[in-house]
Amino acid sequence: MSLASAFDHVTTWVFDLDETLYPPTFPLFPQIEARMAQWIVAELGVDLAQADALRRRWWHDHGTTLAGLMREHGADPAPFLAHVHDIDFSVLRPDPDLRAALAALPGRRVIYTNGTAPYAEKVLAARGLSGMWDAVHGIEHADHHPKPDRAAFETVFARDRLDPMRSAMFEDSARNLSVPHELGLVTVHVGPERAPGAHIHHHAPDLTAFLRAIVATGT
Repeated sequence: MSLASAFDHVTTWVFDLDETLYPPTFPLFPQIEARMAQWIVAELGVDLAQADALRRRWWHDHGTTLAGLMREHGADPAPFLAHVHDIDFSVLRPDPDLRAALAALPGRRVIYTNGTAPYAEKVLAARGLSGMWDAVHGIEHADHHPKPDRAAFETVFARDRLDPMRSAMFEDSARNLSVPHELGLVTVHVGPERAPGAHIHHHAPDLTAFLRAIVATGT
């Protein structure tokens, strides 16, 4: 099957945000992880090493640090999210080539992130990608259920009213593509190396080049 025919039915293009619409070489997420650890230290009275260990365990067991805090400690998500997203966005750079490749896609363009929508808007602005999205969905729109939970995808997709059978999802986290695959979306893993698994249909080591290839081959 050609790349064109794999996507010729797609009318909604769903993109993750962090380390999908910017390379992991930009030091944005390390800032968030550091602020997560600071929050855990302040709220739970543990030391930094313990906080980092908890953060990693919660990500593994619950999908996000926030989900672990909420499920195990009853944390209020709003102050946590405000704290961890108060970072320096100047480490990002505009990417006009990526903007052009995204703009050339036929149909709707949607953001779906485990961050908040206001945070996503700041990232998009720093990347020169503002004003081109039909919807920006944050974790607050999933009732604070995180990807990869099925409930998170079902809530956001219902809110968006997208047709899973006519949609594609781009993600840097391979585990976050399992449910979209089950729901019928075309799945694209974005990252240097392709992750294993039948739930991943395509691999995009260079997102801009991959999107250009879709359009160039006749979508």
